[in-house]
This record gives sequence, structure tokens and C-alpha cells, in this order.
Amino acid sequence: MTKKLVSVLALSVAMSAFLAACGSDSEKGGNSASPSSSASPSASPSASPSESPSASASESASPEKVENFTVSLRHIQIGEAQKFRKAILDDVVKKTEAEVPGLKFELDGVEDSVNRFTKLPAEMAAGNPPKIFDLFGGAGDAQKYAKAGRLLDLTPIIDELGLKDKFLNVLDTFSVDGKVYGLPIGGNTEGIFYNTDLFAKYGLNPPTTWDDLIKAADTLKQNNITPFAVGSKGAWVPNMLVNTLIGRIAGEGTNAGFITGASKWTSPDVVAAYQIVADWEKKGYFTKGELGKEYADMLNDFVAGKAGMMFDGSWRSSAFKDEAVGAAIAGKVAFVALPAVPNGKGDQTSVNANYANGYGFSSDLNDNELKAVKAFIKNLYSDEMQLRGLLEDGVLPSMKLSDESVGQVSDPLVKQVLDVLGKAGTTFPHFDSVVQSKVYTETETQLQKLIAGKAKPEDVAKAIQKVQDAENAAAAK
Repeated sequence: MTKKLVSVLALSVAMSAFLAACGSDSEKGGNSASPSSSASPSASPSASPSESPSASASESASPEKVENFTVSLRHIQIGEAQKFRKAILDDVVKKTEAEVPGLKFELDGVEDSVNRFTKLPAEMAAGNPPKIFDLFGGAGDAQKYAKAGRLLDLTPIIDELGLKDKFLNVLDTFSVDGKVYGLPIGGNTEGIFYNTDLFAKYGLNPPTTWDDLIKAADTLKQNNITPFAVGSKGAWVPNMLVNTLIGRIAGEGTNAGFITGASKWTSPDVVAAYQIVADWEKKGYFTKGELGKEYADMLNDFVAGKAGMMFDGSWRSSAFKDEAVGAAIAGKVAFVALPAVPNGKGDQTSVNANYANGYGFSSDLNDNELKAVKAFIKNLYSDEMQLRGLLEDGVLPSMKLSDESVGQVSDPLVKQVLDVLGKAGTTFPHFDSVVQSKVYTETETQLQKLIAGKAKPEDVAKAIQKVQDAENAAAAK
């Protein structure tokens, strides 16, 4: 989990290895059953004496009848901000349907957190998940479902398709006992997007040091501009900042230690991360009324110039293209990593690296559905689609790309993201790809209490640790 990040962009620039660990978007659930096999052609009747040989030959050579079938596909690419990823998925669907006779995909678009925490868990418990679905890696999702026998073992399939050695070192959170049960579609890191025009207007340096970051926040606040746009109605959004603060203050290996007991949420270093959030809340660094703001509102406030900075995932870079939702400030946005925290432990160049979002497949497939799944994997996990994800949507590839392919990147924001990764000595996962689902849910509940001023950092840490202890004990049985 702490590979040299130069190999990451050397992932892209020599694409070698990178690792894993936000967050997150409701509608109908589709899951129609498909026929179990293709219909065999009906036998040709015997030719009668009056039939000519040519008629009989023609009948026996009639084309085989194709049986139509549907395959349910759950995705989270909904809304304007996801349009580039949705376009890639649509092209993969179209290509796969053209290759597999009779296949028709039944697409079901669901908001990320609804899929992950509500719909998919219920479907897994009932044993009727979609045939193909968006899946998060880690102990609370892919690994849990794999152990329950709900996920298709992809190990022989990626071997059959020649993909075994094409992935970066990013399959751990989708693996159990050496077998692969899900495939990450791409990756991201999290950091600070800032409005370069506003920074220039107030004579501010880029927020690459802690002092410059705090000076920028104070100056913006004094000029009636919110330092950080944030939409905390979905607590996964502010949790991104907490995650990186924990990595900076407590060290990059902290998150991985929560499930082993090597790390404690109640340790002074972890509590210090929550204390910074509490302090910034009191100083007014975050959007007023943030608990009522959606993730999309956060981007809108930033684009409108109501806020000077925004802590978000690198995937947001695609929002600032000329034809995208953030077109109003295209060319006026830059990206940097959260700067080193004074007295922080560990490697202060380390960054969050998340390769935990991808696709999983039901273990309950008939022959037709299995053919569709293999074709879908082949078409989605290809050099072409990985490069499109990087160029069109700023999604870091989960597979090895050539230097020539990576050299096609021209978007300045994506280049800045790659530069941040290239300068990072190590990476660390987001804790939501490490800890159990109940623990992560508790982090969201407690963080919103902290934001609302209804809990202190120490109280937040104790509540999360209590759930962590219970989950670790249950896992040990």
C-alpha cells in the first residue's frame, strides 16, 4: 500500500504500481432473469418425394435462431458531472451488445452511496444482485460479498482474456485468498482545487505549505469569500479531508491498522485530525449551512466564485472542461496536494491513492450471461477505454499504459494531478476501503455531529473506536 508513487506515474509514465482507497449517487433497480441457454435450431423436416434436392438443402442450411436475453447492469454514472464516464460505459455496452448475439443490457443508474449502503447490501443478503454492478473494494464490500459466495471468481477469466498481468498492483482490495472478485475501473487521489484568479486578486501564494494555506483561508474569509466550498449532506465528502489529515498527522500506515488493532481512532494523532476540522468549522472556513448542501452544490459554489478552494477527488478535474459544468472557470483552476502538517508523522509527501471503485459480477450466471460478462470485461478493461478515462475524465488508469499513451494528456489539471502523484514518496488508502461497513458508517455519523457542534473530537473518536472494536472482535470469531 505504500509503493513509490513515481512508479504510479511511472504507472502512467512507466505504469508500474499504485494502490488503493471517497465518496459518492437513486432510482430503479433492474434485475431481470435471463434464459439459461441459447435455443437450439429446430430440426429440419425430412424432404418429401415431391421436394427438390435444392429446397431440402436450402432448408437445412437456414441460419441458427438467436435467442434474445437481457443482463442487468447497475452503474453510478448519473448526473452531469458523470457524463464523460457514462459515455464510456455506453460505448462499452453498445460494443458488447454487438458482439454477443441476442444480448440486451438493462441499465440501472443509482446514486453511489445508495447503491453501496442500501440497495446492493439488501440484494446481496437476498441473493439477487444485478448480474453486473458497481462494486467497492475492501473488507466491508467486495471481500465480504466474496466470502459469502455472491461474487464471480474472475481469476480464470482475466487469465483467459490475457489481462492477468496488465493491471497495476491495485487488486488487493478486490481479492480473497489469492482470487480476484472485482476489477477497479480506475483511480484517483484527493487534494485542493483552488481558484487561481481569486488567489492572484488577493496576492496569495498557491496553498502548497501549511502557512500559505492558513493565510489563504484567513484572507478569503476576511474578504467575505468562503475558504473551502463543501457539501456535507453526504458525509463522505468532508470525510475525504479527514482521511488525508489522518494520513498527514498520524502517518500513512494508520488507516490500514484500524482493522488489526495496530491503530486506534482514539489515539492523540487521529483525534488531532478531527480537531483541525472542528477548529476550521469555528473559524468559518467551510460553507455556511454545509450539512444541507449536496456534493453538486459544493462544485456550484466553487464555480460561482463563492469559495476560493475545494478539497475533492482528482476526478473533479473533468468538471472544468470548456463543455462541462465548471466551464465558467475553465483555465482558472489549479490542483495541489494537502500541504505538510506541522509536526505530522510519517512521509509528508504521501497522498491518498484510491483504486477501490470498480465492477463486480454475480456468481449466479447462466451460459449466456457468462458470455456477456466476459465480453463486457474485455471491452471495458482495454487500453482504449483506460486511455479515454484518463483523457476525457481525468480518471487514473488501473492498468498499465504506455509512455506514448500517457504522453497524450494535455489537460493542465490532469497534468497537475499526475505531478502530485509523481512527487509523492508513498500512498495510503482511504479508510472506507479498509474498515468494515459499520465502522465507516459510524465515521460519517460522528463527523456530521462534529460539524453540527454536537460532539467534540474526543467523543467522535470514542464512538468510532467502540464500533471498530466490536467489528474486529466479530471478525476474529
